[in-house]
Amino acid sequence: MELLLKAAIEDLWIIAPILLCSVLTIAVAINRFYYYNKNKRDVVQFIPKLQKELARNNLDSAQNLSVQLGGIIGEVSEEAVRIFSEQKNGFSRSFDIASSLATRKLESHLTILGTIGGVCPFLGLFGTVVRILYTFQDLAVQGNQSAAVASGIASALIATALGLGVAIIAVVLYNYFQSMVKRFEDDFQLIKLLFLSFVDSNEEVVVNQPTNIAL
Repeated sequence: MELLLKAAIEDLWIIAPILLCSVLTIAVAINRFYYYNKNKRDVVQFIPKLQKELARNNLDSAQNLSVQLGGIIGEVSEEAVRIFSEQKNGFSRSFDIASSLATRKLESHLTILGTIGGVCPFLGLFGTVVRILYTFQDLAVQGNQSAAVASGIASALIATALGLGVAIIAVVLYNYFQSMVKRFEDDFQLIKLLFLSFVDSNEEVVVNQPTNIAL
């Protein structure tokens, strides 16, 4: 405990930024957990219902299903219905724009976790190096005191330990949230493939229609 207090007092200039990074990590984690859970939907049940309405060419019911689903998946599905009704030929490009905008919302604040995961170990290492330099400087002035050297080095390593701890948590959360974003993107692709199947079927009907040639 005395070692921690010593490090907190002497190395506050480097420990404070690391603690700030830990607070940011917790804040981003709470924000993303809440956002992903709020927007989580059961696409397995939604897709067959949407497929039935599209097969009937009942776009109003498809739109209502998307509104009832809600969340970011519902928003993307609503946009897909709108695009499908207005411009079937350019559906793929227009849908990709809508899904990319939704993905940006999902990835919001994740760069903070990535940055913390990359920077915090170096912050801790920098603090450790500086404290060790001060320890050897004190040793040169006061003479050979092995106890003081051991205490100084141990105190210096606390900054590295804190930096590594915060970085590990940030990287784990970053990877976990990225996997959550990937799941949402997979759901977007399912919706896209569903609509594209009807776009392709409509094109085949038009191509296969017989043409009357006047003689």
